Amino acid sequence: MTRISPRTVLHRAAGSFAAAGLLAAASLAGAAAPAQAADTPVFTLGGPGETALHPYPESGRPKSSTVGITLNNPSDDEENGGFGGDFTLTFDLSGVAGVADVKFDGESSPDCKVTGTKAVCEDWGIWPGLQGAADLVVTAADGSENGDTGTITVTGQADGATFTPLTTRLTVGGPDLVMERLPFKTELTPGEKQQAPITFANRGTRDADGVLLTLRYSRGLDIPQRYSNCEYTVDDPDLPDFGWTTALCSVEGAFEAGATYTLATPLTLEATERAYYDTFLYGIHENSTAQRTAQRAGASFERGTGGVLKAVPAKKGAAARSTDLDPYDNQQEADFRTENTADFVAYGDQVAGPEGSTVKADIGFRNEGPAWIGHIRSGEDVATVDFTVPQGASVTSKPERCRAVTADGKYREDQNSPAPRYVCNTSMTVRDGAGLDLPFELRVDKAMVGASGAVTVRSTWLQNPKLPFDPKPANNTAYLILNGEGDGSDSGGATEGGDGGSGEPSTPPDSAPGPEESPSGTPGPSASATSGAGSAGMAGGSGGGGGLASTGSVALIASGTAAAALAAGLLLFTAARRRAASQHV
Repeated sequence: MTRISPRTVLHRAAGSFAAAGLLAAASLAGAAAPAQAADTPVFTLGGPGETALHPYPESGRPKSSTVGITLNNPSDDEENGGFGGDFTLTFDLSGVAGVADVKFDGESSPDCKVTGTKAVCEDWGIWPGLQGAADLVVTAADGSENGDTGTITVTGQADGATFTPLTTRLTVGGPDLVMERLPFKTELTPGEKQQAPITFANRGTRDADGVLLTLRYSRGLDIPQRYSNCEYTVDDPDLPDFGWTTALCSVEGAFEAGATYTLATPLTLEATERAYYDTFLYGIHENSTAQRTAQRAGASFERGTGGVLKAVPAKKGAAARSTDLDPYDNQQEADFRTENTADFVAYGDQVAGPEGSTVKADIGFRNEGPAWIGHIRSGEDVATVDFTVPQGASVTSKPERCRAVTADGKYREDQNSPAPRYVCNTSMTVRDGAGLDLPFELRVDKAMVGASGAVTVRSTWLQNPKLPFDPKPANNTAYLILNGEGDGSDSGGATEGGDGGSGEPSTPPDSAPGPEESPSGTPGPSASATSGAGSAGMAGGSGGGGGLASTGSVALIASGTAAAALAAGLLLFTAARRRAASQHV
């Protein structure tokens, strides 16, 4: 099986970043029976188009490969779109007789029985979506020769359902492209450049007719060369928050079995002024239309206009791995940490309304850079916006990503009635020039002049609120002022005593219940908000501080005094701790 691309992994699961993975078969055991669809369903059998087999060895046991067979139920109705009946899969193995020996993985396959050149597997229930059906463990047959090939046909049968069959090919031997790991310097400074002399080997049994070099790097990195035999995509639509760049380079030539190759001219990998935590993935495959289509994954690419990228035989003594046909060796990856900072600036609002009315307020923060911040390995949220509701008001509408907590920031079971405080997590990335815009609606329960609530952007740890990458904590807190004096039309941007967001402390009105009045406490069960696509103001969206309220008021930029007071009574943890959902708010 070919390795799942980073685009596919990240698109399927934003909380994880994997270089490779296998299809996780959806377990049906112990689950309630899915309801059968009213119309006759059509299920599609899937799997790799072709799998290479290790040649049968002169001595010892043959090495195996795995062919994963999948079932796709196209229904998008998770409650009523399942098929709740028995079904049978039949494998015609006659086409690989003398070419390959086939067994079934008992842990990931249903009840299967092989008789001669036929195998029958019985199972029950097919959930909506893609799921594993069976894993075939295949080895080259004794007496087979390099280049021998054959096919396996898979069909399905069930009362009240139709199956689209699958034919998959097994071939003994083939090219085995292995990407060598480069000794990158991983602790960088903005603007630092280093060479990337991509080197790969063909450890297979036949030549590769052209190769496809795949380069993927996150927003803080750049490869300035743009070759004419490469096509590029920036800001991948599957990963809009990442600013992920992908380059697919079709390199012509016959890459001989047993030989090692390197680029005629090394690439240049640069840490840009946006760099902080970044990842570079580089892989090699035999070039084909199917492989290019798979790597594009539906994204739009543009061809480069520079010279031609070429690969030449490496000098003798170049490092090479031992022979194997492991597809996971096709790709390597490197993580980089750049010494850089990002200034997260909170913004509040001024709104006004008579007692009993509902007002709209826009609060949040923006990333003034220079760095983008992305936790693309761990999938952890970058930051949390912590909002204390002004006295005399109650929240009637909040963004989906925000969660109600108690006045001291602890877990709150009741998420339906108005709360004194809300926490709103970002996603795992916040791009430079972007931020988080959070529209709230509040009911004025009691008219109070100048009531205010703190808006603080902090870490996801309540006990340790400092943002490790932010050198200007003075502007991490701003205020939402309700029925303040004046009409909010003044041109000044900060609260009284402030400077409009230059980083010097500003102070809230005397009546403002600053964050220092909220003890840290120990958070209870998880109050971490999800970062669903339906949330307003997605991190990584458009830049700027977000819209202001319809009253025409200006945003109120951060208070350093309040931010310092917020941190004063909180316990700072210096040991690195793995984030647990039950400890976040």
